[in-house]
Amino acid sequence: PLSNFEKKVLRKKSYSLKPVVMVGQKGLTDAVLAEVDIALNAHELIKVRIRGADKKERKEQCAKIEEQLGAQVVHKIGFITVLYRPLPVTS
Repeated sequence: PLSNFEKKVLRKKSYSLKPVVMVGQKGLTDAVLAEVDIALNAHELIKVRIRGADKKERKEQCAKIEEQLGAQVVHKIGFITVLYRPLPVTS
């Protein structure tokens, strides 16, 4: 888990980012999860826009992303969620 200081640094980095994945009315489908996974592999830190869901549903969808993809929610504001997953170390 990230410390509060690490989250603060990542939040600062995320301000200039645009959402790269949109979760639409159909919710968190396998295709959307795959896109989030690809984006995390490419960028480590991404923004996701979750539309068409109430606050409770958005929280559940974020928990599902964290659980299935090993990512961490760094910041949530409104419909935007910032996710972080460190790139795998290759030797």
